[in-house]
Amino acid sequence: MQVACPPGGEDGARRFYGDGLGLTEVAKPEALAGRGGVWFRSYDAEGVVLAELHVGVEEPFAPARKAHPAFVLADAAELEATGWRLEALGYEVDLGERHTFPGFERLHAYDGAGNRVEVLSPQA
Repeated sequence: MQVACPPGGEDGARRFYGDGLGLTEVAKPEALAGRGGVWFRSYDAEGVVLAELHVGVEEPFAPARKAHPAFVLADAAELEATGWRLEALGYEVDLGERHTFPGFERLHAYDGAGNRVEVLSPQA
């Protein structure tokens, strides 16, 4: 999946997606590195890639407020910890729709560029 950031927004993406969501930054292919942006992956315990997120530089930039990536976590405890971690890093976390998606608990947060991101966990 891909989201956009404004020129110079890579450090904010690293803070949100790396420090906040715990994704691992990976090197972009050499042919694409000069375009800016940053890539992330999520791995399972065996090292299999579960998700990949590309943050691309876009100019002019407008944050995605409706369309959004969604990440599924293992359980509500991990969801809660992620929400607290994002808030501690200074990001807006919205719990207003926590119980509005059958079978899941969720939160919405906004990355450093203002893009909406959904984080879910299965209900116990």
